[in-house]
Amino acid sequence: MKNKYFLIIPFFSLLIACNSDNKNTDTQKDTEKERVAKLPRQKVSVNTQYGEMIIELFNETPKHRDNFLKLAKEGFYDSLLFHRVQPNFMIQGGDPDTRGSVEPSQLLGMGGADKRIESEITSKFIMRQGAICGYHQGTGLFPDKSSNSSQFMIIHGNPLKAIQLREASIKNMMDYTPQQIHLYEMYGGSPQLDGKHTVFGQIVEGMHILNKIVAVKTYRSINPQLPDRPVEDIRMVVKVIEE
Repeated sequence: MKNKYFLIIPFFSLLIACNSDNKNTDTQKDTEKERVAKLPRQKVSVNTQYGEMIIELFNETPKHRDNFLKLAKEGFYDSLLFHRVQPNFMIQGGDPDTRGSVEPSQLLGMGGADKRIESEITSKFIMRQGAICGYHQGTGLFPDKSSNSSQFMIIHGNPLKAIQLREASIKNMMDYTPQQIHLYEMYGGSPQLDGKHTVFGQIVEGMHILNKIVAVKTYRSINPQLPDRPVEDIRMVVKVIEE
């Protein structure tokens, strides 16, 4: 009987030690997250003929942040179109095929798909109005939720009611915090995309410019069979704000 006790005691000692190690690891992860969250956030300017939007990029999504900064510094985005505009949903741009003269009949939205950016989805960031997120053609084609190497979306949307958020929460299995619910109720957004695309930044100045862009006439507003491309080309210039 004594031998049995001698075997049990080391086992429990080992179990306690493992739990202690796990707690220490979790604490280290939480501390690292807090440190990253407190770092200064890089800002970029997205300019169109309608005005300038200032976007703050999140340090918690470094792959998307660094990719966007790299392309902006190279001048990749300059002169590209916002080729897809859907009010109360989003605007989309960054397709390299939109550089130069583009016929209205040309199918857009496929460029930049040869390389992917690994998903960095986190429940911390939601698809509230003004959020910038990575683009992919749906989880059916991209179950890993990886993003197109250059295309992005800026979220639009009307203010939402609590019952709409409850329905969205069930569908996308998101447990919204009181602050996130408040943001959706105040500003709106596209919660149906939560958990599906990586949110890597947020408009901090120039939300009224987004509202101007989503109000433009598109080919689809003339004919439902046509794409959501604006009739008047909306070209962007993206610059990194050096501080």
